[in-house]
Amino acid sequence: MADTEELAVELHGDEEIIEVIDLNETEPTADDLAEEFEDVDFDEAAGDADEGWETEDEMEADQDDSELTFSKHTGSVFCVSLDPASNSLAVTGGEDDKGFVWRVSDGEVLFECTGHKDSVTCASFSHDSKLVATGDMSGLVKVWKVETKEEVWSFEVGDLEWMEWHRCAPVLLAGAADGSVWMWKVPGGDCRTFQSPGCRAVCGAVLPDGKRAVVGYEDGVVRFWDLKQGNTIHVIKGSDGHQGALTCMACNTDGSLVLTGSVDSCAKLINTATGKVVGVFSIEDSKAAGSKGDEEESNSVESVGFCKVLPLIAVAYLGGTLAIYDMSTQQLRHRCQHKAGIVQLQWEQGVAVTLW
Repeated sequence: MADTEELAVELHGDEEIIEVIDLNETEPTADDLAEEFEDVDFDEAAGDADEGWETEDEMEADQDDSELTFSKHTGSVFCVSLDPASNSLAVTGGEDDKGFVWRVSDGEVLFECTGHKDSVTCASFSHDSKLVATGDMSGLVKVWKVETKEEVWSFEVGDLEWMEWHRCAPVLLAGAADGSVWMWKVPGGDCRTFQSPGCRAVCGAVLPDGKRAVVGYEDGVVRFWDLKQGNTIHVIKGSDGHQGALTCMACNTDGSLVLTGSVDSCAKLINTATGKVVGVFSIEDSKAAGSKGDEEESNSVESVGFCKVLPLIAVAYLGGTLAIYDMSTQQLRHRCQHKAGIVQLQWEQGVAVTLW
């Protein structure tokens, strides 16, 4: 026996004995285990974060790092815009057929943009933040005076695709599913229509000079319009144009360049003075994971943007890639991969940082 005990000690060495098991103890029955848990207060434990208890909802909840949450909408939110004059107000539109103008500092609703009969997909402030426009999928466009919170103008077009204010005048532009582009003076209502070959006018922008607008169409064509004369200045199509519907566009600070994106997985840089394509940008894996090659499944470009302090552009893809390109060399500078598709990007003002 002495030899056995000595051997046991040598086997343990200097290790700490963690647990002593009584071999004579019988296995606990189901009744024994039930008795052990009778004294546990689960309500108290679940409410005590220090004890490490979490409910199922808490375990599944995503982390929220926002400073403020605006939760007045009862359906998906389709658009949001800040007032350009002070960045103190926001307007949002959603699936619940509602638009809200609210204060960014505390989320208080200043007024509701009522009267829409379909999902509000477009909403933005005028250049001086005195007016705010909301538009729904059915084509009903409404304009409100922010100071008085009153509706001052409305108009109904075909199914609405996009809407944008002029950069220095109370003039509103909108693109429709039938390809037409409308321009109104608000609240007077003077109107001009820019006709197209009959395919959707899917995106558009007013150039910084305020005299021209660029519009992208479902057939891959890009048109530059003279807003005063009502005629096209440049038409980019064929091999120079996109090989699929446009999805987005952006212009640089001085309006000399426009960057367009399409479902064809390419972004194109266009000189606005000549209408010439001066750069084409795409990533190597131009198809999304699991794609069968169909256009709707392609790794389309969903958002583009110019950096305001460096000669860089950003291109966001539906496959989850954010690509940063050098405009001068047209080389890929950086690539970030996200686990989900990216549908919107924004360059931070004054610094070379992108948000998406």
